[in-house]
Amino acid sequence: MLRKIMTGAVIALGLASAPAKAADELNFGFISTESSSNLKVMFEPWLAEMSKATGLKVNAFFATDYAGIIEGMRFGKVQVAWYGNKSAMEAVDRAGGEIFAQTIPDSGLPGYYAHIIVHKDSPFQKLDDILKCDKTLDFGIGDPNSTSGFLVPTTFIFAARDIDPKACFKTVRNANHEANSLAVANKLVSAAANNSENLDRLKITKPDDYAKIRVIWTSPLIPSDPLVWRKDLDDATKQKLSAFIFGYGKSGNAEEDAKANAILKGMTWTGFKPSDNNQLLPIRQMELTKELAKVQADDKLGADEKKAKIEELKTKIANIEKQLGATKS
Repeated sequence: MLRKIMTGAVIALGLASAPAKAADELNFGFISTESSSNLKVMFEPWLAEMSKATGLKVNAFFATDYAGIIEGMRFGKVQVAWYGNKSAMEAVDRAGGEIFAQTIPDSGLPGYYAHIIVHKDSPFQKLDDILKCDKTLDFGIGDPNSTSGFLVPTTFIFAARDIDPKACFKTVRNANHEANSLAVANKLVSAAANNSENLDRLKITKPDDYAKIRVIWTSPLIPSDPLVWRKDLDDATKQKLSAFIFGYGKSGNAEEDAKANAILKGMTWTGFKPSDNNQLLPIRQMELTKELAKVQADDKLGADEKKAKIEELKTKIANIEKQLGATKS
């Protein structure tokens, strides 16, 4: 059944027999943090500038979930994409992707934060208030490939406390950031995962809904989002993209740069800096830490099997910590 569903999804996207794109055209994918209509308003002006500067025909590619963009890159339907770190890790590991750039948030910080949010009139004042786990509350969590909406709360909240969200809450619904924030604002769920960037954007696009939301938990800082291209993209196209992306808003022409900076502000960024796959090391560490907590809490595993898995995971975590240390030195 699962194979049939996945096959149907691939065919529906037109991916299974997607021809290789000509060198003068590419598809740029955008993860579904909010509705595609909102994403188009944010990103299509930037893509138009990209097309003009590079001479490439750049098409926006939207999907209903994060997996659609990952699979799009895997099957050659998407050549470049904006991802969160968790979805970028999936693209790097199984879709032939490679990180080449990192966004610079207009907050001035080197990243952003995951949040748990509630309605402003909610009686819940802190995280522990929603973790009584009596299955009376409805909870909104993010797309399974979302860093701030899924991986971070799963690691730092649920795995850290040995809590299964489905056993804790009355319902657990997966949705994008915008849908979760609006569900909280309209009291459709008791609490939900979100992030600082989405809330900043909601403050602009839907200020009345933003005013109904209150944050009760904030994560450690998450690295800024990466841009990923397919490793097999031709060098000439990579050079055109790099020149545009890293030089955007820095032409020296006051009028052109003002226009570029206004477009970047609409995307909640101020520009981009070079990056690589090492950006994912903290995310890989997070995934392994979550898995370690899951194994340690698994009473169904035999003692020897559990010990072996724990040792294996601890070794992997230690190796990543060494790599992180090397990148900082």
